[in-house]
Amino acid sequence: MAEDEGRFDGLLLGMAQQHTGGIHEMLETFFGFLRRKTDFFSQPENAKKVVLKAFNQQQEIVDKAKREYNEQLKRKEEERKKRQEEEERKRKEEELKNEVSKPTIEEITEEEEKKFLEEQKKVKSEPTSSPMEVEKSEDNQEDQSKGQTPNSDNGGKTDKYIWGQSLSEVDIRVPFSQKITSRQIICEIKKTHLKVGLKGQPLLIDGQLHKSVKTDDCFWTVEDQQYVQITLQKVNTMEWWKSIIVGDPEIDTSKVQPENSKLSDLDGETRQTVEKMMFDQRQKSMGLPTSDDMKKQDMLKKFMEAHPEMDFSQAKIC
Repeated sequence: MAEDEGRFDGLLLGMAQQHTGGIHEMLETFFGFLRRKTDFFSQPENAKKVVLKAFNQQQEIVDKAKREYNEQLKRKEEERKKRQEEEERKRKEEELKNEVSKPTIEEITEEEEKKFLEEQKKVKSEPTSSPMEVEKSEDNQEDQSKGQTPNSDNGGKTDKYIWGQSLSEVDIRVPFSQKITSRQIICEIKKTHLKVGLKGQPLLIDGQLHKSVKTDDCFWTVEDQQYVQITLQKVNTMEWWKSIIVGDPEIDTSKVQPENSKLSDLDGETRQTVEKMMFDQRQKSMGLPTSDDMKKQDMLKKFMEAHPEMDFSQAKIC
């Protein structure tokens, strides 16, 4: 029955749209049909049992979905806390390392001071940067214009919602200034479009999604009567989203920090691709060459060794 559960959705949606009085009016129509065209009410007690059984079955499905969703949120929160603790641990280790490696102050002789000043004059008279350093500086300026630094959930924040993401899904949290119920909410998820808001009020979100989603695997729920929590399943599970809605503030995806704990779940080829992405992102954030840049440098080095007669002083790696 579960496989065919949605085959009458079109017919029932048509009925629902014609019942402006809500679910009560629609149920009256349905039970009126049973009264007029069937013997459903010939045995009232059995009829009540059938209705109650159907209701309980659907309620169990709803309760199970809520439990699974809450467990998923709990797992994500635990993973987020672990990431924060790991980042804090690394930060403290780095601070300790820097503290230990700080140079000590030593007295120098007049002769050593004179020699040092002469060396500094020579350095100032030389070019301040090589072509490759200038290129790196330009790359850093471009990186700054790519968008906001991602939050701890690899997402961002707008004036209407907060969001985070993994490679496979996107989570959106939309706050409301009043207490809300699911009946008041409009949440329409299409493959490339998202609408969210309260009935009878202007929509908070209404725009084209940054990338396509699997609508059958997307869902939403109301949390604490204040938030709408939306989970979108990505079609392409090998890329990071810059934003939720096209035109909203974007994040710099080169600074996204993937979850290392999930790499063991991937197949060999996919894992290599993700590890390369992670390495390149770390290198970019530190202003260092990516794996592709390093390959080009290695090729140029071998070529230079094979052709010592050529002048490579003005060579650039593009």
